[in-house]
Amino acid sequence: METKILDNKLKIIYLEKETKSVCIEINVKAGSNDESEEIAGISHFIEHMIFEGTPKRPNSFVISNEIEKLGGELNAATSNERTFFYAKVLSKHFDIALDVLSDIVKNPLFKEEHIKKEKKIVIDEIKMVHDQPRYFQWVLFEKELFKKHPMGKPIYGNIDSIKNLSVEQISSYFKKYYVPNNMTIVVVGKVDNLFEKVKQKFADAKETKLLAQTYVVEPEKTENQFKTEKKGSIQAYVVLGYKTVSRRHDDSYVLDVVRAILGRGQSGKIFDEIRNKRGLAYDVGVFHNPNLDTGYFAVYVNTDKKNIDKTKDIIVDEIQKLKNITEEEIAEAKTFLEGEFLLTNEESQKMTDVIASWEQVEDSGSVEKYLGRIAGVTKKDISLVVNEYFSYYTMAVLE
Repeated sequence: METKILDNKLKIIYLEKETKSVCIEINVKAGSNDESEEIAGISHFIEHMIFEGTPKRPNSFVISNEIEKLGGELNAATSNERTFFYAKVLSKHFDIALDVLSDIVKNPLFKEEHIKKEKKIVIDEIKMVHDQPRYFQWVLFEKELFKKHPMGKPIYGNIDSIKNLSVEQISSYFKKYYVPNNMTIVVVGKVDNLFEKVKQKFADAKETKLLAQTYVVEPEKTENQFKTEKKGSIQAYVVLGYKTVSRRHDDSYVLDVVRAILGRGQSGKIFDEIRNKRGLAYDVGVFHNPNLDTGYFAVYVNTDKKNIDKTKDIIVDEIQKLKNITEEEIAEAKTFLEGEFLLTNEESQKMTDVIASWEQVEDSGSVEKYLGRIAGVTKKDISLVVNEYFSYYTMAVLE
């Protein structure tokens, strides 16, 4: 893995791989955690607007068609902490993909007519999330888990904030965050003269002074918390979880091992107890979400409403049983994580995003250290983590 930083502080990371494809990702360190209530959802909205046109490519069809007619993929996503754009194409089309991506992230038009149209689309997206219990259960859970920290806010904002976004607010936010010293470009594949090509496209971008990020400390939980919302659904959608730590904390790797023990596929302990042995649910899973300054660990279950308390007790019981986990079970979890990590990252787009996300949290070299950190997790570490983070849960139920 090679890294170069341009004079304007744009960081370029290149992982050379012998593949037929190449993937380019532009990672912007801006997400919903950076927004005020007035402009809630603006990061996600700008993600949409970036594809709406530039002076060179006047509309979304021209932009998308330039990649898709090559059999390539062009897409983007927004999280609490970042927004990223990527293109995956055959290696011979790298120059075209770089030209398209550099154009859309540097030169969006932000036309009134495009903004008006996109507001309707984003509001429909918000309504869709609220209509889909599998999506909305996470909105409800995060809001209950984080009462102070901005991770409790939906990434998409809310209908009122989206309706009221102005051209001036969008342009100001874009100019504040979409600057070279707040971006990282990651390329996975094989490209000749990569750094020079990227430099030609981005050397004219101007560095801007960035304000230091400030984080809100979420108060510690001193009792279990419950939130129920009536949706008139046939089943209950349950998320039970705990506030944990950021990816920068050593315990985040222990929590990865815990996830592997409890939630790997159909052989994870919670899946086995709830579905295989008792037939209480079809959809069961475990999720660990470490971020820049905080994180959470959660179990989700879709079950009959009469089984809510029973599944809750099973989840809590299986977590506490981790204090007596065997060395064999720990070894299996580590083997699972090794396979999951390596197999997932064989795909170039997945690898670009892993590198970009690790670079923002710590540094891109952490990707290469990950499996070593997992290998170092001990039985004692797991017991300490259970005692430290799994005392008081937050439970959200849609029914």
